[in-house]
Amino acid sequence: MAQTATAWLNDLTRLYTPTATEFDSARRHRGSIEARLDAHLGLREMFEIGSLRHGTGVWDHSDADYLVSLKGIQPESPWTMLNKVKDALQDRYPATAVVVRRPAVVCRFSNGPVEVVPAYEGPAGYWIADPLGGWMKTYPKDHNRYVNSINKKHDGAAKRLARQVKVWKYLRNVPVSSCYLEMRSAKHLEGESSYLPIWDLYLVLNKMYDAGLASMNDPTGLGSRFGSCSSEVNRQDALSKLSTAVSRARKAKDYYRADDNERAIGQLKLLFNQ
Repeated sequence: MAQTATAWLNDLTRLYTPTATEFDSARRHRGSIEARLDAHLGLREMFEIGSLRHGTGVWDHSDADYLVSLKGIQPESPWTMLNKVKDALQDRYPATAVVVRRPAVVCRFSNGPVEVVPAYEGPAGYWIADPLGGWMKTYPKDHNRYVNSINKKHDGAAKRLARQVKVWKYLRNVPVSSCYLEMRSAKHLEGESSYLPIWDLYLVLNKMYDAGLASMNDPTGLGSRFGSCSSEVNRQDALSKLSTAVSRARKAKDYYRADDNERAIGQLKLLFNQ
């Protein structure tokens, strides 16, 4: 029996789902990072964030990510915070490349990169460096709870859909924020009564294209907005690639509706560069 388009998409999703132990080597650096920053800058807390923590990471592409809440007075410029963290970690790991990639400091260990997002705790949420300049407020714990609630409603589909659009991002080299894709995917399924893999993949891509990859309101109502790209040049590049993706996803959906799984899979392969 010929493979269905849904089965093909499910197989691709499983292929790019990290194993439980894949990031263990990168996670082993957590203790030494925490000890170094606490000794030199003072820490309130350190916890894992990002797609790996959320269960939407992509095999061979996602990093181990941590938020570190620093003690002391928040400086006027986030560059002060980022450079202090970078210098402390570079001194601890002199043979490792340590670079600033706002809002994070990235340690490029040989067994996998680790991203450290320095922050200052506010009355609610955390202040981190805005990639576009200045400070921005983030609520990672609340955002994780929001995605989990939508995921539970659809029996795990919100995270599967988020992983699928992230696989598209990485395999098609699309300069769009992973966090933005995750929140857009959850927001789309929040308004749906059921999940249909081929249909919802098309719908979430099309919604983002219709919105022009505009910043989206924080669906929790806590923060301001989620930006899609780090610059207007990147947004235009991402929008062009998204236009092609929407066309292919639409064709895959139409062929699927017509019970032509062979052609539907052909369009999905083009979509995901397979």
